[in-house]
Amino acid sequence: MSFLAFVLVAQVAAAGQPSPPVLTFPEKGLDDSVAYAGYSTRFFRDATNNTLQIYLDRREGRTVHLLANGENESLGFSARRADNSPADLQWDGTDARVWRRARTSYLSYELQSRDAEVHLGRFVLGSMRIERDVQYFKEHTRSFSEAPYALAEFVALTATLAKQSPTVQRAALAALGARSLAVLEQRVMLRMIDVRVSGPSAGATIEQLSLDGRDTLRLTVTPLSGTTLASADARHWVLRASTGTPLRMRVTISSTGRTLSPLTRAEIFTDDFLAWARDVQQHGDATRARWIERQITGIELLSSREKLMAGLPTYATYFGRDMLVSALMMQPIWRPEMSEFVLAAALRKLSASGEVSHEEALGGQALRESAAEAVALLRRTDSVPAVRADSLRRAAIARLRAGRATRENYHMVDDEYQLPIMAARYLDDSRVSAERKRRWLLGREGAQTRLALLLSELAVVADRSAPYAANPVTTNFVAFAPRDATADAYDGAPRWFSQSWRDSGAGYANGKFAMDVNGVYIPHALQATQRIVRALRTLGVLSDTETARMPALQRSATLMRYVRDSTALTAAIRTWQGALGEFVVRLTPAEVQTRVAARVRALPAADRTYWRAFPPSGDGIEFLAVALDAAGQRIGVANSDPATRIFLDGLMETAQVSGRGRDALLRDVSLFARDYPEGLLVPAVGAVVANDAYATPAVWKAFADDAYHGPRVVWGREVNLFLLGVASHLPLMTQDAAGAELLRNAALRVRDAVSASGFRSELWSYEFPNGRPQAVRYGSGGDVQLWSTTDLAVQYVWARLPQ
Repeated sequence: MSFLAFVLVAQVAAAGQPSPPVLTFPEKGLDDSVAYAGYSTRFFRDATNNTLQIYLDRREGRTVHLLANGENESLGFSARRADNSPADLQWDGTDARVWRRARTSYLSYELQSRDAEVHLGRFVLGSMRIERDVQYFKEHTRSFSEAPYALAEFVALTATLAKQSPTVQRAALAALGARSLAVLEQRVMLRMIDVRVSGPSAGATIEQLSLDGRDTLRLTVTPLSGTTLASADARHWVLRASTGTPLRMRVTISSTGRTLSPLTRAEIFTDDFLAWARDVQQHGDATRARWIERQITGIELLSSREKLMAGLPTYATYFGRDMLVSALMMQPIWRPEMSEFVLAAALRKLSASGEVSHEEALGGQALRESAAEAVALLRRTDSVPAVRADSLRRAAIARLRAGRATRENYHMVDDEYQLPIMAARYLDDSRVSAERKRRWLLGREGAQTRLALLLSELAVVADRSAPYAANPVTTNFVAFAPRDATADAYDGAPRWFSQSWRDSGAGYANGKFAMDVNGVYIPHALQATQRIVRALRTLGVLSDTETARMPALQRSATLMRYVRDSTALTAAIRTWQGALGEFVVRLTPAEVQTRVAARVRALPAADRTYWRAFPPSGDGIEFLAVALDAAGQRIGVANSDPATRIFLDGLMETAQVSGRGRDALLRDVSLFARDYPEGLLVPAVGAVVANDAYATPAVWKAFADDAYHGPRVVWGREVNLFLLGVASHLPLMTQDAAGAELLRNAALRVRDAVSASGFRSELWSYEFPNGRPQAVRYGSGGDVQLWSTTDLAVQYVWARLPQ
């Protein structure tokens, strides 16, 4: 950056368009500042109206800027005192300033510190996915004296290319738009492009070019009055305050990344819902009105014409599961256009074989994955015949040439069964005319119609569920994929990936066959398939003549049979509806007391002291195991996944609930309101997502080491699924006063505990600071999460229930 350019940035930053925060966390009167424990964040709109989040995590001294744009970018740095402890950075003023020049967007804001000296380092400019990994692997805690952070995949690429022939080098460099290997190496490293330690233009700017040279991220820090920049290089910047004055700095970030096209609340929500929200704001409780407004704004921050993002700051991009489940929950308050939008986004990203994309990788993350694949291919050329080596080199160059193209992850298995449920709900939506549904189905995503893509996805559902439908034994359930290694946490047993929503290492307690996939989603996906086929025939888009021509039906004999013979599909549905019985765990009162006592003895001292004060209930328990192990044995982890069953069953039920269906409903609902450590409910916190008291010590250890889906966390998604599910069943129990009372009381207990926690976010945890459970922010929890804002649907639906 030239001297004139540096001065110009400083001048425009001072005079740019003021941009007040759209949202702030914690917010006085809504959030418990103690629970946020040194974490604060602000959301802004940049000059193109795209979402930009800044958070200060004073617990670890990390400041991160998320650009929720078309590249999912971020800029982060660590701030420390001279003794290496986290610095005390605070907001200085309220507004940011935003502007745009050519294709570059800028945002500037100010910080201050009570520390007389602040050191900045561990700069990471790139994709938010990279920042996420940096924090997960604790790269941000390393010494400022170490080499500046550089992405390992890009470093490996330059090192590998240096060993290739000139021909291969030229082809690779051309694919990345670089004149020489030296130019490519410069892109890999952070670059100081201006440092001025004195005078009116004092400041430092660091820059990161994208691997293909098409985009630039910059971070500038300018000392303000009373503060000086003592030194700055690519590793370490030092700012000092004059005696008796606060340390103050201006931070300016800029990006050339692609922008998105945000949606407004009027485009997202129904008129009835918006009228209800206005009524609450005008005549209701003021605090509740603020919660509602914050969540509506949160949805707007996540929504654009290109996609719905899963959550901010960590997941500011497309996630199939998050989008589909949230859309199902939001259907009472979203416009029908949102259903069309969500389904089209999922269909557009299907694999060639019809699988639903779990997560997209774009921008810097796509380049990262492409570089890693190219390196792997080039390294293999040394150990294969010459002809094969040439083929590998061509493949590596092709990876680099397509490096920025959006990449899809098809690793998960649950979203395959969520899409048909969402599609059936849309095709059953009475708000949408038959003609409009036909136009939408026959519209195209790329080269194929949405109808053809939908059938391709239904073929995946039919084929994967066919073995159990034909022979209902547990070994024919849909299984998770095996992991390569074994782990001591599970006594050396074979390991399985967690490929549904509990996608942490311990999420399914090393289960191979998940209850939510096999006991809940697949039966409902098959029912949805039946409703879809019926709707397609009614709409006239799936005649017998067209059936014979559909590629998906030609590829899947099972789906073809279901389309031609509805009784075959009915039989498969009935068989799969019996799958849930394989997961039922029943324990006597004595077994409950023995296992809970053993688990409490193994808890940390503060937890143990608190839970021991409560006498056992003296009741037995029945619950659905989170999964089966490789031998088909139930894993004794009581869990919140029945909330999904309660919710989905509620979408389907049209008559009074009775008999075994009533018993199962009451069983699952009761678990949420039963006090921990026997059930799931922790007072003033909420219903935790798992209770491992009935499992083995190996499972206890796994959840202690990886708490993300364990007994120390509540997920907003699960709470909202539960409350929406109960609400959908209450109108069906008019002839069952006792059952209705149990459902309502259980829902109120859960709702009141969550309200007392002060959280309605992605997830939260709890600690025992004063001998009692106190809700606290979970370390990597999202501030605005798509499926947590479904609390809006919960409030709207419950407000309309007869009291």
